[in-house]
Amino acid sequence: MPRFIIERNFAEQLEIDNEAKIQIKEVNDEEGIEWIFSFLSADKRKTYCLYEAPDEDSLRKAAERLNIPADVITSVDRIDPGIFA
Repeated sequence: MPRFIIERNFAEQLEIDNEAKIQIKEVNDEEGIEWIFSFLSADKRKTYCLYEAPDEDSLRKAAERLNIPADVITSVDRIDPGIFA
């Protein structure tokens, strides 16, 4: 499945509780996407999230349903040091 990085900018510091995580999982499942992991900036106002998804539209739809930003969505391929061995 294709992978995407989503850059999200938040007006306030991000705090995600367990209830929010459950809601995110439910919406993502319904849209056919999987949240793999995220990086949170030091000021807690920006995230970079890695997803597997069929397409960019499904990611935008989930973000709209969850009322969270999806400022920049970039299709990515994985590379790591192991590919050079």
